[in-house]
Amino acid sequence: MPGYGDGRNVRDWLYVGDHCEAIRAVLERGRVGEVYNVGGDAERENLTVVERICDLLDARRPLPDGRGRRSLITFVADRPGHDRRYAIDASKLQGELGWAPTQSFESGIALTIDWYLANQDWCARIRDGSYRGERLGLVA
Repeated sequence: MPGYGDGRNVRDWLYVGDHCEAIRAVLERGRVGEVYNVGGDAERENLTVVERICDLLDARRPLPDGRGRRSLITFVADRPGHDRRYAIDASKLQGELGWAPTQSFESGIALTIDWYLANQDWCARIRDGSYRGERLGLVA
């Protein structure tokens, strides 16, 4: 699993369902012409995120040889000028529209891992190129 540079770049992480709800809040309650930043108040170093993903996968689907996935982490050259930290101030969205994330970083990353593990057929279709953009998760 390649990581850029030393893995110490910092990003603000947000569960996808919370991101969708933030967009919905802006569409339903936001003021026309205003800008609302969406963030999770969950800044983490990229390496910390990758290590957490490895730990969750090891707990849910251990490798056959018993090796921990952290041993698969490698580092590749970072692109020149890559920002060390991206920060989001979502206080306007929270204050004016009453939106806040419902998932913590920990619960959101666990839900994400569980979704991908439950949808391995779709993941395989992405990798082999046979997925053509059909919608998933629609109720019959």
